[in-house]
This record gives sequence, structure tokens and C-alpha cells, in this order.
Amino acid sequence: MAFIRINGPTPLSGQVVAGGAKNAALPILAASLLARGTCHLSSVPRLEDVATMCQVIEGLGARLAGMERGIKVTVDDVNDRVPPEELVRKMRASVLVMGPLLARTGRARIPLPGGCAIGARPIDLHLKGFHAMGAQVSLADGEVEARAARLHGASIYLDYPSVGATENLMMAAVLAEGETVIEDAAKEPEIVDLATFLLSLGADVHGAGTPVIRIRGVGELHGADHTVIPDRIEAGTYLLAACGTQGDVSVHNVVPEHMKAVVAKLREMGAEVQVGERSVHLVMPGRVRPTDLKTFPYPGFPTDLQAPMMAVLTLAAGSSVVTETVFENRFMHASELMRLGARIRMDGRVAIIEGTDHLWGASVRATDLRAGAGLVVAGLMAHGVTDVCDAHHLDRGYDDLAGKLRKLGAHVVRVEDDDYFAERWERIHLR
Repeated sequence: MAFIRINGPTPLSGQVVAGGAKNAALPILAASLLARGTCHLSSVPRLEDVATMCQVIEGLGARLAGMERGIKVTVDDVNDRVPPEELVRKMRASVLVMGPLLARTGRARIPLPGGCAIGARPIDLHLKGFHAMGAQVSLADGEVEARAARLHGASIYLDYPSVGATENLMMAAVLAEGETVIEDAAKEPEIVDLATFLLSLGADVHGAGTPVIRIRGVGELHGADHTVIPDRIEAGTYLLAACGTQGDVSVHNVVPEHMKAVVAKLREMGAEVQVGERSVHLVMPGRVRPTDLKTFPYPGFPTDLQAPMMAVLTLAAGSSVVTETVFENRFMHASELMRLGARIRMDGRVAIIEGTDHLWGASVRATDLRAGAGLVVAGLMAHGVTDVCDAHHLDRGYDDLAGKLRKLGAHVVRVEDDDYFAERWERIHLR
């Protein structure tokens, strides 16, 4: 299994460019199934999850070809074939093909999705929304199925502003008969990017980025060109790594508006942060000040940066409290951080971090994507050699993480034991 070896600590210094947002690219790839014609998608990140989604939509009738910085997706007809279980179970975002399939073919059937082991993430909100739009929904033998001759508009209130449910219902509604209103909708930038893509296909979508989204169904959608927004989580990871190592780093290809909660917290921790039009520059002049934070849906502090933030706070000059409100099992990195010398006490969804003077290198295991990112940040701060094992989790959300950190001066190498991922990507990209 691949692992990342870090010899630290070294203050990070220099410039780095964030790639396209994984959490925007995945629903946009799924939404390409709605269009008759060709979509040219630029700034698509080279990630394991993207490769998986490409394989899923390819099996449903999409034809894929690589572009210089993206993917060309051509869809003439869509079949209602069940995506392979091994693909769907490894990535929760596979459920996002249900909305397009139901809208385009009248039937969607997939194995129940998997993904990172960060707690229960049921898809009941997706299914309730489909049911409200006229679909018959059933669950049996580890599969979920929805059927409808044609969906109709509906008023849907989400019990929680779920990003995935909002995206799936948006995609289902664009070809439905009449108007669909989604209340308590997620407001994440990735929702807005999906809406922008749907509009470019000819959809009628209003209100994305607010709690109420209104969609009037149309008869058909066409191909279009679209550039995926920058990845605010990748950008935030580099800023937190710079903060934790007392570095001086500029992150480019950033939408600063998407980073407000992170920037505010970094300043509270003592970092000097300058925000440009498409960049954020951070200088950390001394030891991190402790802080308390809670994760919330956007525009709150993102749960996907909770693990890197906790890593930084392990060296803070005092006690910090981190409360996780989004996922109930997203502290699995805490025990691994303690192997590096961190002092952390757990109480349900609350972690109390007592800052210490030093972390020491050790072998740790990435249990999921974001936990892995947190352990890499901790390794950059620790004295000696840190091996972050099960580094394949990082391939789901970071393109060449080790290479980009090396450009910032970090002593980081990735050790591979096979070239499986590279082969999969080249098969898609070079077709």
C-alpha cells in the first residue's frame, strides 16, 4: 500500500496552485448525463474519485475523451444499466447519477453507496425528494431503485441542508414537468457551480446559493462548455499547513469569497493573511494561538478542513476545543495524532486539544481522505520522520499532494507499490 514519508519540520514557503474542486466536478460529471451532445469540462482535477465517476457514467452511456486540462463528455443516449457495485460502494458520490438517470430514462437503480468511513450518511433525503416528484422508490438486497414515467414538480423541504440531496434533486428537477422548489437547500459554492453548469445546458434554475432553489423543468438539454471552480478545501489545506509550520505561502486559483470562514479563523490564530482577487497569502510569524471552532454547513467552517485544523492546534500555545456538527464519526484521526505526541481528549463530538511544544515523527494510518490530510499536515510539523500509511485515501481529493508540498520546501516523498491509479487515469484521459 502506498504511503507518504515526511521528514520535518520545515517552514513551508513559496507559491502553490489549487486545482479544480472535486466536490464540484463529481456532480457536474453526473449532470452531463442530462445533456444530448458534448460537454467540454475544464479544470477537472486528476483524482481517484473523478476516475471512478468517469467509469460510472461511461457505463451508463457516456463517451469520454481527455482534453489538455479536462474531460470531454459526449452523451447521445443513456441506458439504465446498474453501475458496478465495486465502483459505487467505494465512492458515495456515485448516488448522484440517480437524479439524472431518473430524469432521462425514468428509472434509476444503484447499489447503496459507500465512501469514507466517517459515519452514517443516509440517502433518505434524496429518496424522499424523488418520491415527492412522483417516483416510486424501493430498497431491497442492498440496492435502491426509483421509477417514474416522468417526474413532476414538487415543493420539497429538506430536513437538513444536505449537499448531495440538493444536487441530486436539482438534477432530477431540470427535466421534470412543472416547477420544483427546494427549501432549506445547501448553499455551498459547489451547488452554485452545478447550477451554473445546468444553466449552460439550457436548464431553468434560480436561487442556487440561497436556502430556496426554484427549478422549472424543460424538455431537453444540450451540450456546453464549463470550467470547474477552484477547490476551497485543497486551498485551505495548504494554508493550514503553512500556518502549522510557521511558513510563508501564497495559494493561487482561489475564490476568496469561498474561504471567508477559514481566513477568519486563521487570523484569529495569529496568522497574517492577505486576500487578493484570485489568491490568498499567509505568513505565520510565531506560535499558533489556541482557538475554538465548530464545523457547519457553508458558509460555516468546513468539516472537510476539521482534521488539518486539529493538527495545527496540537502545537497551539494553550487549549482549543473543536466541535464536529456535520458527521458523527469524524475524529478517527485524533488517535493517530496522539501517536505523534498530540494531547487530545474526546467527548462525543467534541475534542479538547492541549497544545504541546513538539510533535514527534511516527507511523500513522489515514482512515479516510480528510483524516489523511490532517496527518500530512501534522507530519510537516513533527520532528523526524512521519509515514502516513494508506495514502490511497488522499488520491480521492488531492492531485500530487506530495509534489506540491515539495515545491513549498517540504521534505516529502510518496512511496508506491503499484501504478494502478495511474493506469486507470490514462485509460480515461488518452482515449
